[in-house]
Amino acid sequence: MTDRQPRTRGQEGPADARIRLFCFPHAGAGSGAYRAWLTALAPDIDVHPMALPGRDGRYTEPPRSSVTALARGCADDVAEVLDHAADDRPYALFGHSLGAITAYETARVLLRRGRPPAMLVVSGSEPPHRLTPPARPCHGLPDDAFLAEVIRLGGTSPEIREEPELLRLMLPALRADFAAAETYRHRPGGLPLPVPIAVYAGAEDMTLVARRLDDWGQLTRVPVVRHRRFPGGHFYLDTDRPLVLQALRHDLMQAATPYHAPPRTPTAHLSRRSL
Repeated sequence: MTDRQPRTRGQEGPADARIRLFCFPHAGAGSGAYRAWLTALAPDIDVHPMALPGRDGRYTEPPRSSVTALARGCADDVAEVLDHAADDRPYALFGHSLGAITAYETARVLLRRGRPPAMLVVSGSEPPHRLTPPARPCHGLPDDAFLAEVIRLGGTSPEIREEPELLRLMLPALRADFAAAETYRHRPGGLPLPVPIAVYAGAEDMTLVARRLDDWGQLTRVPVVRHRRFPGGHFYLDTDRPLVLQALRHDLMQAATPYHAPPRTPTAHLSRRSL
């Protein structure tokens, strides 16, 4: 790595992982949203939760209030991890809610650089070209009014809503994330992603127009490989984690084929299963 502050967690992942997974958090969240995934998806998947400006170990950096700026920075961070790696294993991007849009735009940046992912997994979000501007943007409201509106909209996880002091500490990053979401406009043009997309959502997610989810397929020239619905609402990732991770492992293993991790010992190939 360079001498910059590391942008992801888990760089030293399982040596025999078949694929890397970079995970983008929802608005107001940090890399801790995916901490449990590091061990739950090992050893097949090397999980890298993205650490964004203004949170985690990057509190001295101002949070980014633009999806474009977020995506460019994230693309740099993903490339840094890939450059540091001494292998050619594939990688995938996963994002939830605002993280899904950021992951998509990051994939576009990496495609322009000639380094597209093997798969994009988008969760809890309509496709970017179907998003509509909010009738009443809230990111510019005074603090108390802003936090009340965020809670009303269900824009934070239920656990955070129970911790008003923590919510206030997160205010700068949360406000920047809402500004990024509310000012984002999809820019058409460029090549469609040559990347399979898996679309995840909670079956009871009232923040989505379900019929629009199919339109993620318009952003790739590869057929959408999965449309998965899980029990729960917008934060189904927390309420039904084992089922989600089981499905995610299955989808990522398909994306990892035909990559074979290096054998652990010189004779390991004699017993390694056929993939």
